[in-house]
Amino acid sequence: MSLTVIAIVLASALMHAGWNAVLRFRGDRIALMTMLAAMSALIALPGLFFVDFPRTEAWPWLALSVCLHLGYNVFLANAYAHGELGQIYPLARGSAPMLTLAASILLLGEDLTPFATIGIVVLGLGIVTLSLDGGVKALRASPRGLVFALITAVFITGYTLSDGIGARAAGDPHTYVLWLFVLDGIPLMAWAFWRQGRATGRMIAQNWKAGFIAGALSLGAYWIAIWGFTVAPIALVAALRETSVVFAVIIGVLFLGEKIKAQRVLAILIVIAGLVLMRM
Repeated sequence: MSLTVIAIVLASALMHAGWNAVLRFRGDRIALMTMLAAMSALIALPGLFFVDFPRTEAWPWLALSVCLHLGYNVFLANAYAHGELGQIYPLARGSAPMLTLAASILLLGEDLTPFATIGIVVLGLGIVTLSLDGGVKALRASPRGLVFALITAVFITGYTLSDGIGARAAGDPHTYVLWLFVLDGIPLMAWAFWRQGRATGRMIAQNWKAGFIAGALSLGAYWIAIWGFTVAPIALVAALRETSVVFAVIIGVLFLGEKIKAQRVLAILIVIAGLVLMRM
């Protein structure tokens, strides 16, 4: 992977951390994700007039990805219902690169160097280390949350592989990502309004400005990632993308008044070590 691609994908990770920071502490997780999906779809919709209709080969992957994204949101919401965000999110996002690495090698036959393989594992472990910020006892206190978090990681792996293969099959990552974001919002909005009714609508009405900014950042972040899947090994791009969790920690310290703890410093150093190994 070239330094240019690495830099662009890291920018995607920063954007991903950015939309999480914009929506932080604004309400129920499902309502937030529904608003994000709705705004992203709204922004992506005009783009459909400037791209071709996806190839036939890409449609099964688009359909699969929409289902997997819905599953991701459902299980992540359940994880948060049984555990703390500070433990659940890093565990889910840190486990996913290692699962994606195994799946991409076994199922897709992607050829990675030994250093790249080790680097992805180290990077994933560094992100998982952030889940220990509250100590092992905090993790043990929410066993159901841990199970849901690990299932969430499986869904992340699933839609990462589906979108990587789908974008390649589409022949144009830009066509694929625009159609994905437009289609992706439909089942999530239907499920959220069925689950919460008017509360979701009120939440969107009250926070639509922040939602619009977050939606634009989310679209841009995943757009870059999907483009990356077409020019580099999926496992490498997926691992780089998950550095968004580290960027979120940095944003929290610099702009949200959070304290920098030894555990977080250690995690960041481990992630940096993983990035260095991936480049060797």
